Amino acid sequence: MKIFSYPLFSIILSFAITCLFPQTSFAAEQDDLNVLKNLKKMSLMDLGRVEVRLDDTFDVFDGLVRAKKTTVATGATQFAERAPAVTSVITAQDIEVMGARTLEEVLQSVPGLQISYIINVPIYTIRGISSIDNPEVLVLINGIRVNDSYKGSKGFYWNGFPISAISRVEVIRGPGSAVYGADAFSGVINIMTKTASEINGTEVGARIGNFNTQDTWMIHGSKHSDIEIAAMLEYSNTDGHQRTVESDAQTVFDQAFGTQASLAPGPYNSEITTYDARIDISKKQWKLRAGVHRGEDTGAGVGVGQALDPTHPVSLQRFNADLTYRNSKFTKNWDIEAQASYLQTLWEAKYQIYPPGAFGGAYPIGFLGEPTADQSDVQLNISGFYKGIDGHLIRTGLGYSNYKIYESTEVKNFGLNPFTGNLISPNEMIDVADTSAVFIPEVSRQDKYIFIQDTWTINPKWELTAGVRYDHYSDFGATTNPRLGLVWEPRTDFIAKLLYGRAFRAPAFSELYNQNNPITIGNPNLEPEEITTWELAFDYRAADNLHLALNIFHYDIENKIALTSRGNSQFGYDNSLEWKGQGFEFESRWKTSTKSSLLFNYSYQNSKNTTTNEKLSNAPEQSIFVRGDYLLGTKWYIDAQLNWLGSWNRGENDPRTKMSGYTVLDLILRRKDERTSNSNFAIGVRNIFDEDVRYPSPGPDASGIVNVPKDIPGAGRFYFVEFRYKF
Repeated sequence: MKIFSYPLFSIILSFAITCLFPQTSFAAEQDDLNVLKNLKKMSLMDLGRVEVRLDDTFDVFDGLVRAKKTTVATGATQFAERAPAVTSVITAQDIEVMGARTLEEVLQSVPGLQISYIINVPIYTIRGISSIDNPEVLVLINGIRVNDSYKGSKGFYWNGFPISAISRVEVIRGPGSAVYGADAFSGVINIMTKTASEINGTEVGARIGNFNTQDTWMIHGSKHSDIEIAAMLEYSNTDGHQRTVESDAQTVFDQAFGTQASLAPGPYNSEITTYDARIDISKKQWKLRAGVHRGEDTGAGVGVGQALDPTHPVSLQRFNADLTYRNSKFTKNWDIEAQASYLQTLWEAKYQIYPPGAFGGAYPIGFLGEPTADQSDVQLNISGFYKGIDGHLIRTGLGYSNYKIYESTEVKNFGLNPFTGNLISPNEMIDVADTSAVFIPEVSRQDKYIFIQDTWTINPKWELTAGVRYDHYSDFGATTNPRLGLVWEPRTDFIAKLLYGRAFRAPAFSELYNQNNPITIGNPNLEPEEITTWELAFDYRAADNLHLALNIFHYDIENKIALTSRGNSQFGYDNSLEWKGQGFEFESRWKTSTKSSLLFNYSYQNSKNTTTNEKLSNAPEQSIFVRGDYLLGTKWYIDAQLNWLGSWNRGENDPRTKMSGYTVLDLILRRKDERTSNSNFAIGVRNIFDEDVRYPSPGPDASGIVNVPKDIPGAGRFYFVEFRYKF
């Protein structure tokens, strides 16, 4: 690692030295802080026997600097700063204070994680690692994967998750395959939903804003004898920001053919309507959870072919359910959990890939495709914690998953007509379902896996976590992914971690089996992508009101899947690239007074394609996030957030200059007084100065042409009013 070439290295070194050899020791002044420090000393085994709700103990400002619990790193409950991974935890309290409307607005506060868009689908880039389909990040709901099989990502048209249902969001920056298997590659996002005890009553809420935005929700939590019930309903609608796309792919064709078919300049189509319902029923050791999400009239952004398409929205439906049995006293030394889960994803698309008159008028009704790919995932697993060996907490388990595209259909006006053997007429739509001309066959894969993990508390200052997971897939074979995490706590206010991990990304069905596509075809011989990551992390509680953290990372990616030419303007997928990246993330959380607090993080990453020696263009090298909260009197508080992204590199052979970064300022004013009223009122403005936010558009195509040369426009100024009431 060329760490010494990093910017601000002298600051990092000074920080590390200060942490290791401080001149002053700060003692806790309050009893609850002493309790917190004693809890921090507990091993994982001890924490498993203690139920604490730190967020109930401290107010909103303390919530920024106090330790938060997480389960995402090992499956066991522990404090994030002691977990053998670099983790962030955003609680429901944080989400409320931030005034977040979407999951993406929540995640913008995570260091090293940037969000961009291409076809109205958010791309989560962690430490510079991402691609257009974004299969590198594993998304979980209550610890259960929701990544689909077709693209390997969080969903071909991911419409987010209802904010009102979220208890907390846990994020791992770094590999997680030793625990979660495939696609826990650059990171893991675990969305934990609210339980009945957390809701404790009924809350209704509504939010309205510009872009014709309306959100309404109701959540309920209650206990009846030994049965606890949590339920949620949410409706959301927006026309989106509709900022202008100056030119698109059809503009390029118009220049070549002398036509005027392009719909650009025209609006970026970011409209969406969603419906969500969830229920959580618990009785003793049993828990049943289910949720349904329906996204309708989802705009196509700049269009699936990078040509504007304002009249053909996409619909998606996702249903997930799980039945979990958990017995923490199965035997004297065993804590056992068994789980069965089901995920069904249905999407319907009516793509106008290119508009009417495309290709010099050859397609008078447009270049059209209407594909569907209905998928189901069944997952069965059993795992347990064994604490019968002094100083060790051993977790082991095994599981089986079946991922399947059980129905694939397509109606289109291009390609080969399977019934006649001739080309399909551009003036008619042919249904090619259940024929060899469909875009992807109905396929399935099975995964059988086993894992073991040991957390060894060597002594009160040292804890070693070692684990390994073995997966065997029916289509591409086996993969083994180990992890090591050494946590050192020489003092109660300082923690250092040395972390190593390997992870893999399974080839998606689209990469393996796509067919009859005029541009890209699948490759059934693909192998999984592999990443090896080393991390060095420091956590320093400089004072009772000041928390500092520094993470340094280096990763190597092998067998990176990319498109390579097959001739005749067609491309296929191959394991053809290697990537390398390094960087650091610095965080500071400071309770500046009894009425104010400040959060600051700075991220730097330097990633490149070592096969071509080109820098990657997936994310800016530098980013800063600042959040400040101030209490006005006893009922009002104000939250300000600043998100700064530096310039973005351009990709390979892209003639454009670096894309400029941007600075966005948000302001939220909220009135809340739970002592005398159950009402909660907020007004907010995002992107106050109406910054011209842009996300990088794809680089040159096979002809060396950039289809959307002025990049993808982001949202402008957005203002809203929100009201909540709890019964």
